[in-house]
Amino acid sequence: MTTQIESSQISPPHGEIPPEISFPLTYLDLPWLRFHPIRRLFFYDSTASKSSFLETHIPKLKQSLSLTLKHYIALAGNILFPLIPSEKTRYRYVVGDSVSLMVSESTNDFDSLVGYGVRDADQFYEYLPQMPPVKDEPGFKIIPVLAIKVTLFPGRGICIGIANSHGIGDGSSIVRFIKAWASTNKFEGSDEELLIQARKYAPCFDRKFIRDPLGIDAIFWNEIRHILVHSSTFPLPTKKVRATYILHEADIKKLKDLVISRIPRLVYLSSFVAASAYMWSKMVKSGDVIGEEVDESRDEYLVYSIDVRARVDPPVPENYFGNCVAAGVVKVGRGVLVGDEGFFLAAEAIGDDIQNRANNKEQVLKGVENWLSDFKKMLGGGFLGVSGSPKFDLYNMDFGWGKARKTEVASIDGENHSMSMCKPRNSERGIEIGLSLPTQRMEAFAALFAHGLTQL
Repeated sequence: MTTQIESSQISPPHGEIPPEISFPLTYLDLPWLRFHPIRRLFFYDSTASKSSFLETHIPKLKQSLSLTLKHYIALAGNILFPLIPSEKTRYRYVVGDSVSLMVSESTNDFDSLVGYGVRDADQFYEYLPQMPPVKDEPGFKIIPVLAIKVTLFPGRGICIGIANSHGIGDGSSIVRFIKAWASTNKFEGSDEELLIQARKYAPCFDRKFIRDPLGIDAIFWNEIRHILVHSSTFPLPTKKVRATYILHEADIKKLKDLVISRIPRLVYLSSFVAASAYMWSKMVKSGDVIGEEVDESRDEYLVYSIDVRARVDPPVPENYFGNCVAAGVVKVGRGVLVGDEGFFLAAEAIGDDIQNRANNKEQVLKGVENWLSDFKKMLGGGFLGVSGSPKFDLYNMDFGWGKARKTEVASIDGENHSMSMCKPRNSERGIEIGLSLPTQRMEAFAALFAHGLTQL
């Protein structure tokens, strides 16, 4: 059982920032306003008692969060979604805006939650915050962008649950914020620690770096301005289970060697390509195993994010806070993926897409004005999205309690289907992959995944 202890609102330090800050959302932000919140969980081993948790840990977390929000001011305010066509969507912070922080205590089985095997997906929502409700203001819907929940498992561990609107920033932006908060908390809430590491963590909000000579923001705004803006809810019951899979460095090397031996002409073959191709082919095959009734001639799509900060000319600063990703879309026929050559042809298609588009400054944003309409065309096919990146070092979010014991990306529960990716806890070169699937589908996938590795 999980019981709420308290709820509070955390603001940046008063008097240290301007009374109002506002900037427009760019065309790279707008498509994500239709997306559900991104929900992450970080579990930590801790022997803290309830009294030490409330008297020491929580005050420190509140103070360090406030100090971090001073720098990451975009997460303290709201998105203003206009109801008047002539207005533009923008971000705004005004004095008094704050972030919801809930504190809870749980008597549930901590060790079960931090496992890697199959677990009921619904149970994780006890440790996630609900996003505050959307509010009304004359001419606008006011959309909160961040909520946090901290849960104590007395004598066993602590969980930090974070929910954020994708409209305010991409994964890279949010990961930098969490790292900055963790670093500030670890060093006793010292604002100086954040300043010392400013070159690594401090965000840049200057929208001049996102150039839009084609007026794509107007195109996207016409596409999304009629959406119904409403408060988010949890996708319960999910009717899914969660499991975590690890592709170790040795596994990935063997997969890459297999691809090269079969397709020696392939120019680009990274760990991401090999891992994504392996997971994608096994996912599609698992549908066949359970007798999924689909058109065998349909197309299957793998959709991944391309961080374009360093891929455009001139480049966008690495610490730019906001959405700065393009959509990588790879299409392969279902019949191909379920065949004996499915893994190899998936790797070829993904590698070619990255080489020819993602790594080509002239191509990476080509056709961006068609993104929303192109996604509608995918609705008749199969879909596997990639949430996160093998470059995301989520386990090193050290709040002073050491590495995270386990991380979960709960937001993939609401998608059909997505997988999360990050660096594993104890490896620099492997890839950790999270999946959320119906039980029968997960069982089929797990068997295919394990069998495939024994054949390497």
